[in-house]
Amino acid sequence: MHLIPTLALFGFTLLGCQPRDKANNQPPANSPLQVMYSKTIHDSLYVQTQLPLEYSDSTTKHFPVVVVLDGNFHFPMLAASIHQYEKAGLLPPLVLVGVGYKSFDAMDSLRVRDYLYPSALPADELKAPGGGEQFRQFLGQELLPLIDATYRTLAQNRTLLGHSFGGYFALYTLLSQAKSRTHVFQNFVAASPAVWYHNFYLNQLPSQLGRVNTSDSVRLVVTVGGQENRQWDVEPTTALLASLRQTNKVSLLGVVYNQLGHMDTGQLSFLKGLELFYGSR
Repeated sequence: MHLIPTLALFGFTLLGCQPRDKANNQPPANSPLQVMYSKTIHDSLYVQTQLPLEYSDSTTKHFPVVVVLDGNFHFPMLAASIHQYEKAGLLPPLVLVGVGYKSFDAMDSLRVRDYLYPSALPADELKAPGGGEQFRQFLGQELLPLIDATYRTLAQNRTLLGHSFGGYFALYTLLSQAKSRTHVFQNFVAASPAVWYHNFYLNQLPSQLGRVNTSDSVRLVVTVGGQENRQWDVEPTTALLASLRQTNKVSLLGVVYNQLGHMDTGQLSFLKGLELFYGSR
């Protein structure tokens, strides 16, 4: 049995949309949750955006985009940390986009619908319809074009951050990009990914990356907590890391955080990944 700790910890309030600054036609620095209906998923997602502190200092400068999944849980903490890191010069200015759901209760079930592909096997002991491919299309064909049209972004410099089932989705997205030779995201962080899902479906990732041109290489951070289940979490993740290291087609950082459990790895992994990808100014 594969148990994933619930993220449904607190209530969540939906805020209204915020207009642009009429004086300079600039988007607000911090956007409340905005409802976005997806034609691909046939449901509404809830998106929140944080702009860099220096966004309004220029009308021509463009910025990398960082997409974090499970936005209800991860976006508030990560948004505050990214601005602090920007102030300290530890990270360059980044556009942070959190993708989530109407509430924590909704997120707890819908993330299973959206982050996993293919559909679950009986051995997975959960009901997952395999909507990961539709969600990937939503990000690439609906959300990111809207973000690029609204803000000054660098489409060739995007990062995807995911934890747990979101970590699985980050690796699935990398796998799909390798198969299709597309480059929607260039950087990936998969914190405590559910590598066990669908009879270790992600174990095909190293062989698929091996067929990618060296010029198309990506940067990847994969982490796991040493206090997680050794058989289903630690050992499968470290085995996947060993195979990935042999491809020579990905800039890879793999970390086992010995003292951390499953819910502890997300924020730390995200910040370490962003420091690796973007460094200081």
